[in-house]
Amino acid sequence: MNSIAGIKALCGRNNGAVCTSSNAPAVLKWAFERAQRVLFLPDQHLGRNTALKLGIPLDEMVVWNPFKRLGGNTPEQLRHAKMVLWQGHCSVHTRFTPGQVQSARDRYPDINVVVHPECPMETLEVADMNGSTEFIRKTINEAPAGSQWAVGTEISLVNRLALQNPDKTIFCLDPVSCPCSTMYRIHPAYLLWVLEGLAAGEVNNQITVPEQMRQEANVALERMLALR
Repeated sequence: MNSIAGIKALCGRNNGAVCTSSNAPAVLKWAFERAQRVLFLPDQHLGRNTALKLGIPLDEMVVWNPFKRLGGNTPEQLRHAKMVLWQGHCSVHTRFTPGQVQSARDRYPDINVVVHPECPMETLEVADMNGSTEFIRKTINEAPAGSQWAVGTEISLVNRLALQNPDKTIFCLDPVSCPCSTMYRIHPAYLLWVLEGLAAGEVNNQITVPEQMRQEANVALERMLALR
């Protein structure tokens, strides 16, 4: 879902759909009802972790390096693969490591570790639980007072959860985590600027894409929405 219009259009014109971290399992199930092989992009970790949840083994997954012939794979590997994972990742979530999980456990023996599925597989394996942004938010908000949480996701969400739950210990797994620069392009000040412009009859920072791209991207989006 958090991808450029061109990627969504690619999915739309190739019988694909877009997904979020919340509905990735449902979308992947939908895809395998229609094909024996799925190209998952742009985040290889979300694709790998979602496929593992659905019971697809690692030996039926390959990573596609766009700078190499056949993605760096042999024809036989591609024929055998059910999941072709684009060699992409989230720059924030790949920072979370098993070592950080162990450090949190050393400091807080009763800690609960929850991470986002865009983290590497090795980090999910040692965490207590993993799930989408909404899953993390709901889990911590509903946790009992006094509970302790180490969270592997974007620092702004972790900080908000800590402010909203002063009766719990909540901190980011990565002690030097930086905000997501892409997410920060959508900032309250920018939103206010756009809204004030609309109120004044002006359109600030208008974004347009070619009509065919818009139509194809919309197809991929509608396929996802139809799975509700």
